[in-house]
Amino acid sequence: MGGGGEEVAAEDRAIEISLKDLSRKLEEFAKARDWEKYHSPRNLLLAMLMAEQTFNGLAGTRTDVGEVGELSEIFQWRGEVDRGLPNWEASDKEHLGEELSDVLLYLIRLADICGIDLADAASKKIVKNAIKYPPN
Repeated sequence: MGGGGEEVAAEDRAIEISLKDLSRKLEEFAKARDWEKYHSPRNLLLAMLMAEQTFNGLAGTRTDVGEVGELSEIFQWRGEVDRGLPNWEASDKEHLGEELSDVLLYLIRLADICGIDLADAASKKIVKNAIKYPPN
């Protein structure tokens, strides 16, 4: 490549991080902003599903969607998409990653506030699903 720069492989850029690490980072983030008082289970769930109603003097009242709604909007008019999203622009994939991250971070924070070990609960659920839906 020109300019003497080195290309960094995607796997070299990846950072290994656990759900517990993310949980600690989210707790620190909320504490630093004095947001813990707002992080009740109900509020976190509603933030994932819907946002508050806002008033726009010209257009009237509207309801903004929450994080899951923002994620859904990305796929709303695309129909079925191929695995790996081969026909998507890099900027669309980046936007998708941001919205997936928003949902994941809210889910981790909700589990933490509720005292649920999300990794343990997910592992147990996979086992239950394997029993409930055995291979053919």
